[in-house]
Amino acid sequence: MKFTVDRTLLQRALAHIHSVAEKRNTIPILANVLLNFEGSTLRLTATDMEIAVVEEIAAEGPTPGSTTVPASVLFEIVRKLPDGISIEFNHPESDAPLKLQAGRYATNLNVLPVDDFPAMVAGDLPHRFVVPAATLKGLIDRTKFAISTEETRYYLNGIYFHVAGSGPASTLRAVATDGHRLARVEADVPAGAENMPGVIIPRKTIGELRKLLDEGAADIEISLSETRIQFGAGPVLLTSKLIDGTFPEYERVIPKGNDRLLRVGKKDFAASVARVAAISTERSRPIKLSLTTNLLTLSAISPDQGVAQEELDENTVTYDAPPIEIGFQARYLTDITDQIDVEVEFAFADSAAPTLVRDTGFPSALYVLMPMRV
Repeated sequence: MKFTVDRTLLQRALAHIHSVAEKRNTIPILANVLLNFEGSTLRLTATDMEIAVVEEIAAEGPTPGSTTVPASVLFEIVRKLPDGISIEFNHPESDAPLKLQAGRYATNLNVLPVDDFPAMVAGDLPHRFVVPAATLKGLIDRTKFAISTEETRYYLNGIYFHVAGSGPASTLRAVATDGHRLARVEADVPAGAENMPGVIIPRKTIGELRKLLDEGAADIEISLSETRIQFGAGPVLLTSKLIDGTFPEYERVIPKGNDRLLRVGKKDFAASVARVAAISTERSRPIKLSLTTNLLTLSAISPDQGVAQEELDENTVTYDAPPIEIGFQARYLTDITDQIDVEVEFAFADSAAPTLVRDTGFPSALYVLMPMRV
């Protein structure tokens, strides 16, 4: 195998590829990227047996062939080479090192047999549709913060995508929850997705997909079954297993009768939360919200630093309901308000019941936050 490839093209492809490769080396071949050169195309493949990413870029050379090399090592080398340079790869035989040369730089990379590289087969993917990249980005960005990291509740370790409702009123929903907060965001149902099964896309897949959405593809082609999902973004194909579990009936935890409404400017509220929370290094310590007519007082207590308090008045607060005091973990408040652009709406029932949070400028997003004792 012998070919030459542009450094910029290769770096961009390896940026998508290398983070999928398994770095723990429990199975050495999973730390490698498969390079396959044929015609004028270099195909790069990486997998950890749960996710596989394939990308094709232009290359030229006299000798086709395949080999596998350590993904992270190759990425670091290519990343540190100067812009505008071409890189020559030369692999004379199956067990010999891969020779890499770029200008005056040269190195050898150890290889592993191509036959040992696992093939992740997507299988039959009967549901196919196209989603605008901007829509998919919005669904992910407004929900991913609520994905659980608790491995014992594996069915919460991803975003649940499904079609809710029926007919003209149906919507494509993305939902994530960790038991403390819930995020639900809706978009129009793409043509072809009406009968798709509800699927839980794993956290790692969401992370890799989100990187691809910044690469400029206008539309994302999605194909899925009940066990696999595949995303096509320009020259990149991302295939992933789905979480084999049942997402909880999240509608049960969304309160229906919360009638104490607080509206507050997002910028002022987020800044106030950050200042009040700064006195405590304990991430789980609550912030208390005390509400009277058009007045919000935020406060926090630290065993070491005492009390911090700040008031927001009618210049940024609208509240016309009975007084209430309620506490929330500061980080959870911040995670939710980070998704909101201009104005936050809180809907309370009482100090112990789940609170609804909305973005007044983006009604298709809804958040639920569990309070803490204060």
